[in-house]
Formats: sequence, C-alpha cells, structure tokens
Amino acid sequence: MSAETSRRIVLLRHAKAEWSDVDDHERPLADRGRRDSPAAGRWLAGTGVTPDLTLCSTAVRTRETWKLAVHELPQRPRTVYEERLYEASLGELIALLNETSDDVQDLMLVGHNPGMHALADALAGEAEGDLLPRMNRSGFPTASIAVVTFTGSWKTVEHGVGRLVAFWAPHD
Repeated sequence: MSAETSRRIVLLRHAKAEWSDVDDHERPLADRGRRDSPAAGRWLAGTGVTPDLTLCSTAVRTRETWKLAVHELPQRPRTVYEERLYEASLGELIALLNETSDDVQDLMLVGHNPGMHALADALAGEAEGDLLPRMNRSGFPTASIAVVTFTGSWKTVEHGVGRLVAFWAPHD
C-alpha cells in the first residue's frame, strides 16, 4: 500500500462494566454491557468496515466486549491483546497507532475512556455534519464507536490528521 492509502481507525469503548470488589483490570461486563456489545458489532457490520487488525486492551471488560461484538462481523479480524491499551494516555495511543504496519488499512482499537474519546477528538481535524459536537456532548459512552479516516502512513498519525466519518452510541 502506498503512502497515499486511505485508512480507517475504528475506536470502540468497552461496554458497561460491573462495579465490584475485584481489581479494576478484572471487572466483567454488566448485563447491559452484554446486551450492548453485540449491538455495537451489528452496527459495525452494517457500515461495511471490517478491520484488518484489532488491538484490544487486556482488561476483562474489553475482551468480553470484543468477544461479543466480533461475532456479529462477517469476518473475524486478526486480534492482538495489547496491555498498553489499558489506562493508555492520548500520547501512548498515538504511539501505538504510529507502530502499526502499513499493511493494515483498517485498524480497530478496543479500549477505555478517557483515552478512546480523547483519541477520536484529537485525530478529528474535520468531521461530517454534527458528528464531532454530538460525540463530545455524549462524552463517548460505553460501547460507543467512532470511525476516523485519514490518508497516509500510520507513522504520520498525529493530532488533526483525520476526519470523523461516523459516531454511534447504543442508547443515542
């Protein structure tokens, strides 16, 4: 793929998790999260975006979200469970994107807030319609998905490089 390749970044925040006495990393999905995760997968399948690669946080709630969402996709992308997605800062998330091989056209990250929202907001130099204010008003709720497009190499991803082309939340 050339440096002028159009690429997509799909950001999925984990679905609603239980608040329990277990360590934060080990928190499982709540009932609502188990209902919203397949809905997120169905929405993604309906867009026609099938990621080439998914990087998923190692937290229990992100792995459960992805497991339920991916069953709704027409094909399962290669999945890598990435420890650095858990509690990642905006800078760490951009660094992860910069490490992505240019063989990957569409990349999905399954992670946490505030990182997913901060990344979508930072990358979106432009947005279609009212997507950016709508995403920012909503606060990027659990099981939300943002799709950002950009042209070029993953090594060139930085603030403002992309266009927010879709935003979905299960209870919007």
